Amino acid sequence: MKTIILTAIFSYIIGSIPFGYLAGLTKGVDIRTLGSKNIGATNVFRNLGKKLGIITFILDMLKGVTAVVVIPCAVKYFFGEEPNLNEAYVVITGAISVLIGHSFPFTLGFKGGKGVATGLGLAIGIAPISALTGFVLWAIIFRASGYVSLASIIAAIYVAIGTWFIDYASADNCIIQITITLLATLIVIKHKSNIQRLINGCENRFSFKKDK
Repeated sequence: MKTIILTAIFSYIIGSIPFGYLAGLTKGVDIRTLGSKNIGATNVFRNLGKKLGIITFILDMLKGVTAVVVIPCAVKYFFGEEPNLNEAYVVITGAISVLIGHSFPFTLGFKGGKGVATGLGLAIGIAPISALTGFVLWAIIFRASGYVSLASIIAAIYVAIGTWFIDYASADNCIIQITITLLATLIVIKHKSNIQRLINGCENRFSFKKDK
């Protein structure tokens, strides 16, 4: 269990790095007091500008990739690999831990982001076909509607479904599909306030101009 435990710990720590919050500090502000008060890339983009928004998105996405690709390999290399350890369990441990870390970071009192960029990163590492086509779907929906939240919710659902029918359609063990589905569900749940605003017709459309 050593590899799994260490992967969980390091992935959660990586996930808890609040890049959106740190981006705000570079401007002398707390991003949690601006706009939607979320530390995600969308709120950073809206209130702090395009450059910091893109940087935040990329860094949050890399947290996911790091947790499912880099950390498991590093842990097994430096601390040794137990015999008969199932690779899938190590990877999904990293995926679950990093998304929980991003959504509930100990660094910010367990109040974090919604997990879209980090979820994309871990999906790229686990189910690349579904992740990349899901990103294309996100871009199409966002372009057509102007709603980041709507595009993110639909893309998360699509990636979960794609994991079952595209990347792991012939897999004997469905642990990865179940894990991605549960993580996508967490992302959707984190958007519950956005869903309510979409239903009420008062959700803000995204503008590429920084909010005043």
